[in-house]
Amino acid sequence: MIAAALLALLAPVFAAVALLVAGGLGRPVLFRQRRVGRHGELFEVIKFRSMLPPDPRRGLTGDANRLTPLGRWLRSTSLDELPSLWNVLRGDMSLVGPRPLLPEYLSRYSPTQARRHEVRPGITGLAQVRGRNGLSWEEKFDLDVEYVDRRSLLMDLSILGATVRTVLRRDGISAPGVATAPEFLGTPAGTAPTDAPEVTLSTNPSGTVTAQQGRRQ
Repeated sequence: MIAAALLALLAPVFAAVALLVAGGLGRPVLFRQRRVGRHGELFEVIKFRSMLPPDPRRGLTGDANRLTPLGRWLRSTSLDELPSLWNVLRGDMSLVGPRPLLPEYLSRYSPTQARRHEVRPGITGLAQVRGRNGLSWEEKFDLDVEYVDRRSLLMDLSILGATVRTVLRRDGISAPGVATAPEFLGTPAGTAPTDAPEVTLSTNPSGTVTAQQGRRQ
């Protein structure tokens, strides 16, 4: 209900940002990418595009080269996240929860870190108001699991309030030394944990793709 109300209320903002993206970055205006949701189910997250498409001939290969001043502003104000309200309306995401990450990371989590998928991912979360991309991956995942264990309506309201302050202060927009955030390579960095779950993707009769986790032998 909140997502539906926000989608209607913010329609003029959506239109204005879409025009800015179309004029500054070209089409498509929206960025779509598969992410991991609750219980390992994959879905397509929707955001406003903040980067130019890869083009080696123009030197547009890394995030730092592809992220434009407009893209940095969209990320710093979190306006690029507004279309994800559609994911909340669909039930793929919640307003509050661990951030949805790439399917490639599934096999790199430890069993404890993988508990972040016990709840729906969120547009904002505990890690986002405690340091955002200024935190290490391990710190983010510790906060994600803390949220899973302690979640409540009061905690969600507190996180939503803290999110407004974080966005206004523009804290933790990017990790030190990188344009956005480094790739998660496992714990310790560069290797997959030996106790990480082994992950396989499967499609059920309805066509939904899910990620199934099992112990490594």
